[in-house]
Amino acid sequence: MEDFNNLNLDEIPEQPKPLGVFGVMFTKMTSDMKFLGMFYIIYGVLTSLSIIGAIIGIPLLISGLRLRSAADELNTFRSTNDSNYLRRGFELQGKFFNIQKIIIIVGIVIALLYGVGIIFFLSSAVAGFSN
Repeated sequence: MEDFNNLNLDEIPEQPKPLGVFGVMFTKMTSDMKFLGMFYIIYGVLTSLSIIGAIIGIPLLISGLRLRSAADELNTFRSTNDSNYLRRGFELQGKFFNIQKIIIIVGIVIALLYGVGIIFFLSSAVAGFSN
């Protein structure tokens, strides 16, 4: 992994340069991050309206907040060229992905337990009808 501590940012031109392909992609990425973060926040709040849904809704809300904060940090990096904002943006984005990974693993486990429960219920129902 590349170390961002020793970035040489002294060669910043005084006049703004036109956005290249990377700049356009960077702007689109941070815009998409903000949209997706807002989606996760709204979805997390709506999911948290029930007590059972809060188990998934609160982590979704927190991950949405992390993603929007990461987008803000990356936008600040783009305007100031300060590597601390880039580092903080990547850290927040990493936290978003860790929360999403946990949510996915929990969802898979719940789906497997649900499937096992259905199979158990159906097998006991079939056994009950055959008697």
